[in-house]
Amino acid sequence: MNKYLAGIIAGFLATVVMSLLLMLKSVMGIMPDLDIIAMLSSMMNDSRTLAWIAHIMVGSIGYGIAMAILSGKDRSKNFTMIGLGIGTVGWLMMMVIIMPMMGNGLFGLAMPSGVMVPIATLVLHLIFGGVLGKAYAKLVSTH
Repeated sequence: MNKYLAGIIAGFLATVVMSLLLMLKSVMGIMPDLDIIAMLSSMMNDSRTLAWIAHIMVGSIGYGIAMAILSGKDRSKNFTMIGLGIGTVGWLMMMVIIMPMMGNGLFGLAMPSGVMVPIATLVLHLIFGGVLGKAYAKLVSTH
């Protein structure tokens, strides 16, 4: 399988896992102020549909292609570690660019959930990165 297609599929699978965790968090009433889709929606004419599309596109295509590029041609690399690194960089970008841009302060510390915001989002991004790396490893090993 082409490594870019493998990356996009792995990114999609990781995005599905993260999305399910975000939905579960919401259903359980945990940190209701941390609603990533609502935050994206506020930048997209209050369209939750566009926010979900953007979320899926960034996770699948953006992170998936990053995985393919960073993994190179060497199939003996530890793809899980690469995925975790990508997830960590994505989290950091969210904390220092997206959160302040949305008025939530650096690392989202201006939100009612305070210090739990960076912790919870880091955990979510590490899960995402782990799934991204594992899925990518499985997909490229079958080629």
